[in-house]
Amino acid sequence: MIINTVADAGAGHTGGSLSEVEILVSLYFELMRIDPARPEWPQRDRFILSKGHASPGYYCTLARRGYFPRERLREFDGIDSMLQGHPCMLKTPGVDMSTGSLGQGLSAGIGMRLGGERRSLDFNVYVLLGDGECQEGQVWEAAMWAGARKLRGLIAIVDCNGVQLAGTVAETLGLEPFAAKWEAFGWRALTCDGHDMQEVVSTLAQAKQSAADGPVAVIARTVKGKGVSFMEGKYEWHGKAPNDDERRKALAEIEGSA
Repeated sequence: MIINTVADAGAGHTGGSLSEVEILVSLYFELMRIDPARPEWPQRDRFILSKGHASPGYYCTLARRGYFPRERLREFDGIDSMLQGHPCMLKTPGVDMSTGSLGQGLSAGIGMRLGGERRSLDFNVYVLLGDGECQEGQVWEAAMWAGARKLRGLIAIVDCNGVQLAGTVAETLGLEPFAAKWEAFGWRALTCDGHDMQEVVSTLAQAKQSAADGPVAVIARTVKGKGVSFMEGKYEWHGKAPNDDERRKALAEIEGSA
């Protein structure tokens, strides 16, 4: 669905959408308290795609979960479309927060949790960040605040695919020791193989349980462009859509491994 969505539009972020698939599926099909028929349900858990450019993977997950018909994916990135290039909470059912400018999602997640506490609503907030995005200073301001306040019900998940817009994260500005940095700010830090479904589900379930005592960061080790050999680990596929020939080859690989 992701490959066809970006190929039909001739635009979109393919690599980061393929690296986040197992994380999103685990959240929307196993862990989050949601009701697609009632996207504004006050008691629902909230999700923020802080790496908003990876919207194709997000929209495909929402469509599969039943928030809107799959056929609407063909509208992706069109003028006045319900499915903007970056998520818009005013246009798309199931989107809890508009995003696009990197580094801001975790701060918004803190605001949601504080609002929930004041309204006596005991929901969890899940924020999915990119590892390149974690070079942004606002991420660490938010991490410092939530850790110092031991904010409950907040779970940050980092899609650590190791590649950003024009190179690797390590070459641009390395993050290691990444888990230790979250822990230094007062968070519990967990790691997992972001493409092992069983491990992702169990780690996120552990994070959900631990979040009752304070914020939790899950570092998911992933591969950019996962599942398509000529996209894997390549920064060139950060913000590129496949042409017709590349679409055929990509679908053949994905369907062959299914």
